[in-house]
Amino acid sequence: MKGTRRVSRRSVLRSAAAAALPLVHVRTAGAAGRLTVGFWDHWVPGCNDVMRKLVETWAARTKTEVQLDFITSVGSKLLITIAAEAEAKTGHDVMAFATWEVQNHAGDLEPMDEQVKRLSAKYGTLPKLADYLANVEGSYRAVPAIVGSQYKPACSRIDLFRQFAGMDLPAMFPAAGQMGPGYDQWIWETFLTAAEKLAATPFGLTMGQTSDAVDWVGALFLGFGAELVDAKGAITVKSDNVRKVLDYARRLMKFVPADVYSWDDASNNRALISGKSALIFNPPSAWAVAVRDNPSVGSQCWTHPMPAGEHGRYVPYLPFFWGVWKFAQNKSAAKDLIEWLSEREQAQVLCTASPGYDIPPFDSMLDFRVWSEEQPPKGTLYNYPLRPTHRAEASIAAYPAPPEIAVQIYNQATMTKMIAKVAQSGQKIDDVIAWAEGELAGFAR
Repeated sequence: MKGTRRVSRRSVLRSAAAAALPLVHVRTAGAAGRLTVGFWDHWVPGCNDVMRKLVETWAARTKTEVQLDFITSVGSKLLITIAAEAEAKTGHDVMAFATWEVQNHAGDLEPMDEQVKRLSAKYGTLPKLADYLANVEGSYRAVPAIVGSQYKPACSRIDLFRQFAGMDLPAMFPAAGQMGPGYDQWIWETFLTAAEKLAATPFGLTMGQTSDAVDWVGALFLGFGAELVDAKGAITVKSDNVRKVLDYARRLMKFVPADVYSWDDASNNRALISGKSALIFNPPSAWAVAVRDNPSVGSQCWTHPMPAGEHGRYVPYLPFFWGVWKFAQNKSAAKDLIEWLSEREQAQVLCTASPGYDIPPFDSMLDFRVWSEEQPPKGTLYNYPLRPTHRAEASIAAYPAPPEIAVQIYNQATMTKMIAKVAQSGQKIDDVIAWAEGELAGFAR
């Protein structure tokens, strides 16, 4: 999946005209108002149609005329559109925001505290990272979206792990109830041993500067307790835990393809789909394509949690958000639509349509049947959402650094660059830490 990148105002003004938007007009008789909505253009065929029908239902009930635009993230068009509207102070009433964009535009977004309060009262508390990313100065500036929100756990080959690593993945990570025998031993050292045993079909551990690489490496660092910047903004990269994780990565990277440092977000998918890789960290998109294009691979895939480190088990999380601009023309309708789409009934429809790719923000919605019923093999996606039985935490790379620093660490891929310097270029760990310290000081200015 592609990560977010900052866009300069000059490039926004130069590129906004190129961001063509597919339009869907929803008209109702006797319309009491008009609403413009910009949602993410879903990669799964048919998902946009499902969203359109839901919006039509809401529009008919509220007697609102809706212009619904599905905006692709290809070529950063969604980011360009967001930045252009923020600059011009005009555009859609409702917008979809990628992971860091609420922080980037918080000053231009309406408070959504009442909507979050009512939803939380019905369905439980929001994840900690929702606070981190969307709660700015004590006020929620957006609501975590169902559509586009994803985890990136492991997707592994059942047959290869069983044959070469002696691990029965469906037994260790069953599609129901508690985790199975061997789960507590699923740690990063066990992962390293498995990587060595499966070197003939090496793990597709992308180590470039795109989101798939940054996300799994961020979870690895957190598992080792290796923070680059603490929650107060102090630079903490010069630590034994950072040294440990870099030393571990140097050992691990001996057993992965040599070109992973130049991989993009499609490379790991291709490695799994082609049968050349036994494991990747990804949402179910690669599995879904494998089922379609290479069924002998797709039918052997099993999704399961990442390994644990001494400081915990973490799974990468990339949420989308739905927000309302302060300059929106119909704020009340915009907030009502977002709250309605976030309710359980609509969330289940959207998750089922994806199928199972989209993740609701509330644990109380993890009983949707889509994850236990998707196949082949049946139950392969059960452990894709983060479940209480995993005894794991959602992660985002660079947490717990203040978001204004963390987004720079994320966008600059500081962690994957550190590993590349150690494992690919052979630089000394302390020299790499010193380099990172200088980079982080620049981010904090």
